Parts: sequence; C-alpha cells; structure tokens
Amino acid sequence: MLKVFILVCIVLGVAFVAYEHGVKSTSSTNTEVVATKTTSDDAPTSSESKINIDAKNIESEVSRSLVLDLSGQGLAQTPKYVFDKTDIEKLDLSRNKLTGALQAEIRHLQNLKVLDLSNNQFTGVPAEIGQLNELEVLDLSNNNITGLPLELANLTNLKVLNLKGNDYSKTDLGFIKEKLSVSTIIQVD
Repeated sequence: MLKVFILVCIVLGVAFVAYEHGVKSTSSTNTEVVATKTTSDDAPTSSESKINIDAKNIESEVSRSLVLDLSGQGLAQTPKYVFDKTDIEKLDLSRNKLTGALQAEIRHLQNLKVLDLSNNQFTGVPAEIGQLNELEVLDLSNNNITGLPLELANLTNLKVLNLKGNDYSKTDLGFIKEKLSVSTIIQVD
C-alpha cells in the first residue's frame, strides 16, 4: 500500500510540474481510458487504479525528448521517417485513420517502451512487434483487430497490454497469456 501511495505522489508531482510549466502531457490514451472508467460508485476499482499507476509510472520514466507524438493527425499511413527514429522510447499513433497492420519496420525501434496504436482502424498487428524487447506498454484498444501474432509472447518486459474494443482471437490471447509474465496486465472488455 505504501508503494502505491508513493507512486501516486510521484505521478501527481510530475503532472503538477508539467502543468505549471505548460508542458504538453505525454500520457497515453490507455491511461486516460483507465482513469475515467469507474464503478457504479464512480470510484476506480483497485485493479484499475493499479493499471493506471503502472502505465503512468512507465511513461513518466520516458524522457520527453524521446517521445514521438503523432496522435490525432488524421494519418492514413505511418510516415516512413518514423522508423528511422531508433532512439525514441514512446511512439503515439493514436486517434488517426490507420488501417491494415502497422509496417513491419516497427522492429527497428528497439528502444520503444510505450507504443500507443489505440483508436485507429487497424485489423492486424505485425509479428515484428514481438522483436521490441524493451516494450512495456502496448495499447491496441479500439481498433478492428481480429488476430494477434503469437510473437507478442516474446515481449518479456511487457507490463500492460490493452486489447479493449477489438474482436481478437481468444485462442491467440490464451497462448500469448501463457507465455507472458504473470505480472503483465492484460486489459480486455
């Protein structure tokens, strides 16, 4: 409980400093969705609070200079230059018009810790995502994903996987879940 309290204090402190300095927050859509989901009493459940804290804690560790935020740009495809930014730790492609699957070149972004692909029209996920050894947060929420690559099971550092709002294969997820760490938080509808 003390650790949770300390994490909350850190997150609030970072948010306050960012607000005071007019810095744009780099919180992902995943975190915002979790923060607004409540029980009938309008209070977050303890597991939702833990997910919220975990995702924010990971993201607060990512330096602002290592973030590429292309959210809400109306993109129909991911610009090729994105895959040359091999030093970035967070890539936010949320709230665009991306379809199909993300390009296989995603494998070049070996330093990624946070990948936010939420709120697009993706129907698939490339197997190459399984090569992102540093990835800790993968937000695939609110897409049209029907199949999950079994290579997601290779993400040994994954802490949060958000699959809400998709019609993915339960069989695929079952296999992936068996291979991931028991501490990995998998968000589903």
